[in-house]
Amino acid sequence: MARPEQAGPARVVSSDAEALILVDEHDRELGVLSKGECHDGEGILHRAFSVFLFDDQGRLLIQQRAPGKRLWPGYWANSCCSHPRAGETMAEATARRVEEELGVVTDLEFIYKFRYQARYKDLGSEHELCWVYLGNTRPEQVQPNPEEIAAWRFLPATEVDSLVADPDQPVAPWFRMEWQTLRQQHPQNLTTYTTP
Repeated sequence: MARPEQAGPARVVSSDAEALILVDEHDRELGVLSKGECHDGEGILHRAFSVFLFDDQGRLLIQQRAPGKRLWPGYWANSCCSHPRAGETMAEATARRVEEELGVVTDLEFIYKFRYQARYKDLGSEHELCWVYLGNTRPEQVQPNPEEIAAWRFLPATEVDSLVADPDQPVAPWFRMEWQTLRQQHPQNLTTYTTP
């Protein structure tokens, strides 16, 4: 579990006003729209990414989303999730966000992308064309931003399996989908990171 002294500085690194990249189902850019509008109602399809970071023991870094989050506050999610902003490449966006949320600088490996839509109560939806990445970190490098992350921990793959399989656990829907896809369709890529 997270130790308070490991937390990084609290800083606001996102807002509903930032311009996200609208795409079609083939990931072709269609324009830009504010983050807030992208997540209203049933959501408008936009580009996003999800990052899974593992330590040298093969454990996955998971985070509990901060209580101030509009969608799925307090839910457990994978290491880092966000969106490229208008004008950003995915490489620029993933590097920026991993550092902003976790204080980590690392290389990432792109694995696959997929489209999904999920609604959170009456507060809005995720409707994303999401790129999924794997990478490494060390526990001593991680300094989460308390504005974004309420708690964090490193879990062995078998414990991640149990967490995402339990419907009673507060787990973000994209995390469940992505982990199951990594396990079932990309086991060789995943094994590279989960094997100490």
